Amino acid sequence: MNNVAQGHYYRKQLGCKSGIIAWSHRSRFRAGLRLIGPSPRKLLDYGCGDGTFLAMAADRVHEGWGADIAADQIRDCQQRLASFANLRFCMIGELGGSHDATYDVVTCLETLEHCTAPVVEVVLRDLARLASPGGRIVISVPIEIGPTFLLKLVVRKLAAWRGLSDYRYYESYSLRNATRMLFAGGNTALDRPIYGAPDAPSHSHFGFNWRTLRERIRTHLTIERTLYTPLGYMGGWVSSQAWFVCRPLAAESDGRTVEEAQGLVKT
Repeated sequence: MNNVAQGHYYRKQLGCKSGIIAWSHRSRFRAGLRLIGPSPRKLLDYGCGDGTFLAMAADRVHEGWGADIAADQIRDCQQRLASFANLRFCMIGELGGSHDATYDVVTCLETLEHCTAPVVEVVLRDLARLASPGGRIVISVPIEIGPTFLLKLVVRKLAAWRGLSDYRYYESYSLRNATRMLFAGGNTALDRPIYGAPDAPSHSHFGFNWRTLRERIRTHLTIERTLYTPLGYMGGWVSSQAWFVCRPLAAESDGRTVEEAQGLVKT
C-alpha cells in the first residue's frame, strides 16, 4: 500500500490529520467498493485522479482502467502503481471506439462537482456510452447543502486553522449565500467561481447542489438508487456524499469530447 499512500489525494484526504475528514473519506471509499460488487470483470474509474480507488479495487477486478483529463496524473499513476498488473491508465480522450459498451462497472467519484455545465453533459454521455448494456454506473458527489453545509463549513474552518493542506483556501460564503445553501432546494443555484486556465475551466465545491445534478443525470441515465455516506440511515441530512447507482439509457451523442467541451481541442 505504500505507493498508493503516496498519491496526492490519498495524502490530503484519507491520510488527513483531521480525524473527521479522514473518517468521512474512508467511509466513501468503503461504500464505493461495496457498490462495484465483489468481482467486476472490467471496471473503469472515470476521473481517476491519483488512482487511489482503482488501486483499492485491484484485488477484486479482472481488469481495471483509470482515465483522467490531467496528463500529469496519468503519468504518475502509470509509474507509481505499475506493480498492479491488472490496472491500466489512459487519458479520457483515448476512451474511444474499442472502449464503447465494454465496462460492466463504470465509476465517476467526486468528479462532476468540479465540471462546468457543458462538460457535465459530455461526461454523462461518456458514462452511458462506456458502460455495457447491462452495466452499472456508480457516481458520487459531495453534499454541500442543508445541515451538512454547516457541518462542513465548521470542519473546514478548523482544518484551515490547523494549517491542513488546501483547506485554508476554501472560499467564504456571504450570509445570503450561506442561508441559500442551508435551505437549498433542487433549483437553488449560486454563481460558482471558475478556476483554471480559460481552456480548462473547473469549479471548486463552492455552491455545488447535488439535487440539481441529480436531475441532469436523469436525462442520460436511469437512477436505480440514491444512497448517502456516512450515516446513510439518516437520509443524507448529515452525510458527506450522495451516491447514484445507475444504468445506461440508449441516447444519441452530439459527438463532442470532454476536451472539446472545455476548449482543449481547437475545432
